Amino acid sequence: MQDASPTKWHLAHTSWFFETFVLEDAVEAYEPFDRDYRSIFNSYYNSIGKPHDRPQRGLLTRPDLDTVLAYREHVDDQLERAIDAGRLDEKSLSVVELGLHHEQQHQELILTDAHHLLSLNPLRPAYRTDLPVSPRRAASPLRWLRGPEGVHTIGHAGPDFAFDNESPRHEVFISPHELASRPATNGEYLEFMNDRGYEQHELWLSEGWALAKSEDWKAPAYWELRDNEWWVFGLGGLRQLEVNEPVAHLSYYEASAFAQWSGARLPWEHEWELAAKRPRDDDNFAESGWLQPLAAGHNAETTALQLFGDVWEWTASSYEPYPGFQPDPGALGEYNGKFMCNQYVLRGGSCATPRSHIRATYRNFFPPAARWQWSGVRLTRDA
Repeated sequence: MQDASPTKWHLAHTSWFFETFVLEDAVEAYEPFDRDYRSIFNSYYNSIGKPHDRPQRGLLTRPDLDTVLAYREHVDDQLERAIDAGRLDEKSLSVVELGLHHEQQHQELILTDAHHLLSLNPLRPAYRTDLPVSPRRAASPLRWLRGPEGVHTIGHAGPDFAFDNESPRHEVFISPHELASRPATNGEYLEFMNDRGYEQHELWLSEGWALAKSEDWKAPAYWELRDNEWWVFGLGGLRQLEVNEPVAHLSYYEASAFAQWSGARLPWEHEWELAAKRPRDDDNFAESGWLQPLAAGHNAETTALQLFGDVWEWTASSYEPYPGFQPDPGALGEYNGKFMCNQYVLRGGSCATPRSHIRATYRNFFPPAARWQWSGVRLTRDA
C-alpha cells in the first residue's frame, strides 16, 4: 500500500529529520552518519534533493535494523551534545521542537502502517497479544447538541507549539447547527450497510461511488464477514465486532454517504473546533493502552463525548490555507503547505495518537479515499 512505510524506514526518517534540519545547519563540520541516507530517508522535501520513491521504501532491505538503530543513536548523541553545549540558537531549538512533534506523528504512523501490513497476512497475526479486552458497555444515547452561532475566531494563538497550518487566527461565520454528542457506532453503521448503503448511488459523491464499485467496498476497512457475523481486525488480532464502539477505518466518501443516509452531514472544521474547547481527562489515546476505539461509557446531556482520541473525525472542510497563511521559510515550508489540495481535514486524534500531540486547533489531512487510519464520523445537522 503506497501510503504505508516500513517501521525501519520511520525510525530512520525521524533520525534523518534531526540530522538534516538541525545538525547539518547548527553543528560546524558535522559529518553525516552516511551521505546516502540524505536521499533514501528523505520523505518529500524536494528542496533537500530527490527523495527515494515512496512506493519503493519497502524494498530497502539495507541498511538493516541494527544499522538504522546505530544511525538513530548517532543522531541522538550528536543532538544531545549540541544542546548541552549551547550550540543551538533559538531558531534551531524551534526546529528541534518541530522534530519532536514530527516524531509523534510517525509514532502513530508506525502503528497504522504495521496494522495494515499485518492485515494482508492470511493468518491475521496480532501486533500485540497482550492488549486488554475492551469493556463491553452500551454506547451513550445519541443526542443533538446546539453549537455556537454567528462570528467566532478559530485557529492557534499563544506561545505553545502548533504547526503552521493551524494559523493565523481568523474569524468565521457559523450558521445554526447541532453536533452529535458522540461519534457514530459500528451498530449504526451496520444499519446503513443493511439498508443497502453501499448500493444506493444517490447517497454517494460520484468519485466515491466509482471507487467503491471498483474496489468492491461493502464494509469499512478491516471488517470481515465470517459465518454471517462481522469481525474486525485490529492490533490485537481478529475479534468479533462490538456494535457499541465508534466505527473506524472509513474513507471520506463512506463517511459522507453515511451522513447523507442519516439525514445529516459532516461538520465543518470550525464547528468541530469550537465544540472541542474543553478539558481532556478521560480520552482514549495511545497511552491508554487499548489501541482500539472504545464505546462511550456515560451519557452526555450537554457535552460532546470523544471529541479527542478513539477515532479521527472527518470534516466537510477541504484542507486549504487559512486567510493570511504563510508557510515556514526554506525546506520546512514543504511540511504542510504544499499538500493543501485534494485532501480533507480530520480532527481530534485517535486511539493511536500520542496524548500530548493533539489540541483543539490541530488539523490532520488525508485524501478522501484513505481508510487505513482510525478515521470515523460525527454527524452534524443544520438547525
